[in-house]
Amino acid sequence: MSTADKALALRSLYEAPEILRVINTWDVISTKAVADLAETTAIATAGHSIAATFGYDDGQIPRDLMIDMVGRIAASTDLPVTADLDDGYDDAGETTRLALAAGIVGANVEDRLKPLAESVAVVESIVRAAESEGIAFVLNARTDAFVRAGDRPIPESIADAIERGRAFLDAGATCVFVPGVLDADTTRQLVDGIGERKISVIGLPGALTAAEYEALGVARISYGPMIQRVGLTAVQDVAASLYANGVIPASTRALN
Repeated sequence: MSTADKALALRSLYEAPEILRVINTWDVISTKAVADLAETTAIATAGHSIAATFGYDDGQIPRDLMIDMVGRIAASTDLPVTADLDDGYDDAGETTRLALAAGIVGANVEDRLKPLAESVAVVESIVRAAESEGIAFVLNARTDAFVRAGDRPIPESIADAIERGRAFLDAGATCVFVPGVLDADTTRQLVDGIGERKISVIGLPGALTAAEYEALGVARISYGPMIQRVGLTAVQDVAASLYANGVIPASTRALN
């Protein structure tokens, strides 16, 4: 498929009645491992995991390294790829153009709880850049209303997320990503306030299942850095076993 066709395919997955489940990857081989599963319909990159791969803290990786890696990921699969592009790197419009040139057809871009007008302007710049390239870019606009909330009461974070989410959708975003461990009541309020099939969540420990979020009207669930952490846990565990005179498990698959 062309980049334009992949963008339309990704958009249709957000709009489908079934929740879009994306397993976050961070390089070519992790992407191939996930893409080989029949259930995989799209790939989402994990910015935190890519940063860690290059030795950077989350949100600190230079744009050129991020674009290079997500481009390699996009080139390794025929599936549509949506990328975590942090906060847009000070020029979200240009970052979007670079991502599109690399084969990326959707993105998460976070607001980091900057002033609402500033955050809306970022969304608008992304939408304009994509329109100028003739691509129906799928923006999953992220609000950090929960993860950067500090100790403010939950109802205030819900109200903030709803205000920001509505503004992002009005500015042209496809969906609103609200990371955090969201229980059923909070999720229900967010869906009521922002819209059915307009909310994206993250599957952190303690979160609901994908099926439970689907029943509440959520459009997408991703898993951020958790997939890499599961993999690294396996690496560390097998290393400890080998140091203790263990052997490579017979169930190990040749995925590389």
